Amino acid sequence: QVRLVESGGGSVQAGGSLRLSCAASRDTYSTNCIGWFRQAPGKEREGVAGVDISTGTYYADSLKGRFTISRDNAKNTVNLQLNSLKPEDTAMYYCAIVACGTWRANVWGQGTQVTVSS
Repeated sequence: QVRLVESGGGSVQAGGSLRLSCAASRDTYSTNCIGWFRQAPGKEREGVAGVDISTGTYYADSLKGRFTISRDNAKNTVNLQLNSLKPEDTAMYYCAIVACGTWRANVWGQGTQVTVSS
């Protein structure tokens, strides 16, 4: 069974940082491209960042420079570093298995909440 588990969300003040993790089994981690998405209340889910099976990455244009996606091969996790957080970054953040280089996802985690206060 393919399963993704997010962690690391929380509440921070504007300007703060958080590190989100997406854990998977070794097989799932090593054979799939993984993406991070977010959904704010009343808004559609949007792609944030993705990483391919090696280390190639891609980002939503509006988030480049503040967010960084990376793989941790020792822990079988895909991490999303969130820096310089803004109140508008408040959302539920999800990781998912994606078609490499795209935002097309077919297996989702349960999400982790990020709340940024001003």
